Amino acid sequence: MGLSSGATVVISQYYGARKADKVHWAVHTSIAFSVMGGIIMMILGILGSYWALEAMKTPEDVMQPSMIYLRIYFIGTIPNLIYNMGAGILRAVGDSKRPLYFLIASCFVNIVLDVLLVAVLKIGVAGAAIATIASQLLSAVLVVWTLMKTEDTYKLEWKKVRIDQRMLRRIVRIGIPAGMQSIMYNISNIIIQAGVNTLGTDNVTAWATYGKVDGLFWMMINALGIAATTFVGQNYGAGRIDRVRKGAGACMVVGAVMTTMAGAALYHWGHYLVLMFTTDPQVQEISIRLLHFMVPTFITYIAIEILSGTLRGVGDAWMPLIITGVGICGVRVLWIMFALPHFHNIIGAAFCYPLTWSLTSVCFIIYYYFFSSLARWKIKPFWKKLERYKPF
Repeated sequence: MGLSSGATVVISQYYGARKADKVHWAVHTSIAFSVMGGIIMMILGILGSYWALEAMKTPEDVMQPSMIYLRIYFIGTIPNLIYNMGAGILRAVGDSKRPLYFLIASCFVNIVLDVLLVAVLKIGVAGAAIATIASQLLSAVLVVWTLMKTEDTYKLEWKKVRIDQRMLRRIVRIGIPAGMQSIMYNISNIIIQAGVNTLGTDNVTAWATYGKVDGLFWMMINALGIAATTFVGQNYGAGRIDRVRKGAGACMVVGAVMTTMAGAALYHWGHYLVLMFTTDPQVQEISIRLLHFMVPTFITYIAIEILSGTLRGVGDAWMPLIITGVGICGVRVLWIMFALPHFHNIIGAAFCYPLTWSLTSVCFIIYYYFFSSLARWKIKPFWKKLERYKPF
């Protein structure tokens, strides 16, 4: 996802600047890189599954099925990356509807196959993993077909899929920090999961159940962050810095409204979703307690998503990485290591989320409004930089 955001930023900037040749090469370099990266990640994922589960202190009773699921899941890494990259390309040119339609179709297929393979054929976790791979393959096929059928500058031609080194450097310059930011989120979540695993099976199950429910919020806020990146990238490419600033402010307002509404709905009716995922009364009680504790704090995350996306849209990808690395990952690790032993319960583990969101949001706001390139009125528009950029 991080590397696909690098492609989204670069393509949106070139698309906004009306540089058709550079859009063309960025698209084909992105797809080629996603295939190569998918192969590497698939191999590393399959080989490292057992070690990762051991490092997370996974309970013995779920170790074997977890390893089976992960190894099958990693087989689908290539179509997963192709979809994410292709969807990023479509969003970069302003087409956010079709990636959503493809994702809905993919989720529908995943649900149907889950029921068929797990509930009917009784294949278990292997069936769930196969259903996930099949749904990812469908979404990849749909997004590739869309890119091949268009007549716009982002048309995909397989015979031209290759890596242009200069274009790859531009994508990686933004994508690597964004990818590292995602990895650090995952690492901190793994460390938190390891802490939760010490609280017993009921708490582990409740944590997973809560994660399925609050996933609805994360899909919504992540989509808004992607929209901010795309809008900012296109307007930065076109030299419309005034619209960049207005767009960031509008996204903050929209994010606050959406979070308030979604949070209120989850707080009052989220327990019905919990009941769908588990029948254990103890697990239900812990999950609902988690939900009621976490949902009111979602508002503290908005600035992180929107301002991070805005900064990436103008090519400033390293500072969001640094702020996130210290404010999110560093503080969470310290909390789990030193505070959780003193507050050894599920709320004690969850508290590090609103704590780190609040601290990191303050850091992002200070940097964005006082120290970022957007805070300085002499910012150089992207199209000025293109005058020095030699054609391929």
